[in-house]
Order: sequence, then structure tokens, then C-alpha cells
Amino acid sequence: MKKLKHEKELVKLALDTVMAIAEKRGVVKFEATDSSKEKIEYVYRLLVHDKLLQPLAKDQENQPNIKHKLACWIQKQLPTDHPLKN
Repeated sequence: MKKLKHEKELVKLALDTVMAIAEKRGVVKFEATDSSKEKIEYVYRLLVHDKLLQPLAKDQENQPNIKHKLACWIQKQLPTDHPLKN
């Protein structure tokens, strides 16, 4: 797994995007006290549940792999001229 150039920013963008959609759908209400680890795992599981993301193998489900998967997913959603796409 090769780390993406702007992986940290892409993960943050993926979290913000999916969290906003999830709250708008009424699926979840995130609290300020929720850890980023919990949010990342929830966002990943929601995308897998909605069949927008292929799940990782059970032995591969860890924070670095989940973050990488989210970064790759959001990068594919961005327009070609987006600064984080390069």
C-alpha cells in the first residue's frame, strides 16, 4: 500500500463529507466528544453498508488501511481539476 500524496487531507475531506451526509440522512448524530478513530470506523462501515466501498479483508481492518481506503475513495469522487487530486 503506497501512501497517497495528500492522504491526511483526503481522509479529513472524506470524514467531513460522509459525516454531513449521514447526519442529514438522520442515520447518526456525532458528538464533539467522539474520537476520530470512532468517526473513521463509522464512516468506513457506512460506505461499505451503502455499497460505495468494497470492504477490506477482516485481517486487514486497521486504522491505517481504513484511512487509506477512505482517501482513495474520496479522491475518485473529486473533479479532475481539484488540488487534492494530483
